[in-house]
Amino acid sequence: MKKLPTIFRNEITKKSDNNMTYSKSDDLDRNNDIDVLKKINDIFTSSNYVYKADVEIKLKDKIINKTVIGRNKTHLITSTNELITISDIIDIKKNWVLNTLFLYSIVK
Repeated sequence: MKKLPTIFRNEITKKSDNNMTYSKSDDLDRNNDIDVLKKINDIFTSSNYVYKADVEIKLKDKIINKTVIGRNKTHLITSTNELITISDIIDIKKNWVLNTLFLYSIVK
């Protein structure tokens, strides 16, 4: 069998640590946006939602309790006609305490 020519290999002299400095903050923000949109869709598609939902909204700078009556592509609409930008929302959850008290007052 014929001997093939050798292949050039350059020696690695530097230490590679580029994986240590790599960050995926954009991916985390995107996943958070998807989670918030999923939570908003879950609130509006739940069987308990008729025309309003009492929610606790965690924004970038504060936490607020609002009654949400609708939404569009970029905003949530509250019962007092306030617009809350969806991109400013960090977390949203249904406020079960207010709903339970409301139902209790009706039954009573």
